Amino acid sequence: MIRDFLAKLASVAIMMFARALTAARALWHETGLPPRQSVYFANHSSHGDFILIWAVLPPWLRQRARPVAGAEYWLKSKLTSFIGRDVFNAVLIERDPAARTSDPVEQMATALDEGASLIVFPEGTRNQTDAKLLPFKSGLYHLARKRPDVALVPVWINNLNRVMPKGEFVPIPLICTINFGEPLKVEADESKEDFIARAQGALLSLAPTQTDNDA
Repeated sequence: MIRDFLAKLASVAIMMFARALTAARALWHETGLPPRQSVYFANHSSHGDFILIWAVLPPWLRQRARPVAGAEYWLKSKLTSFIGRDVFNAVLIERDPAARTSDPVEQMATALDEGASLIVFPEGTRNQTDAKLLPFKSGLYHLARKRPDVALVPVWINNLNRVMPKGEFVPIPLICTINFGEPLKVEADESKEDFIARAQGALLSLAPTQTDNDA
């Protein structure tokens, strides 16, 4: 009971801090808010990415959103384990295939079956390169095949890598935008390669241009 109370208190504090630090602003697609159950797939450049997506969702969408994250990171200490498991109810994935006891796609599919929405990062790791996106892993495709009726919502996070630059320990206050795109689904006869190319294209279409960044 006390643990649940502390987790709730921590979630409110984290949300307020994230919003205050970044002045996070959600940009919704012209079709409106995403479906109640969705898989949000986003670009990945910072450990705070999923927090920002989670923080800008309306309460009725936020309450069911669960990040998919690396177990080795979130289970490395009592504090991170509390935050990952109790505060965010993360779906914790073993990234090392040799260490896995569960299939990551099955873990995500089970979470969807339980009514959750998911926040995933198809690049698989943080992008520290000059490229806008790293090549997508195949997990998003296999999840879409297993649960073809769940909407896949592309989400572009802009500026968070500048708020928390690599090697720095003190965040820099800076306005961040989270751009939600049009939901998509895997086509019945769509190949893995075609789907991944389409999903990458949908995500890149939300990225700001250099002119936008300079404005």
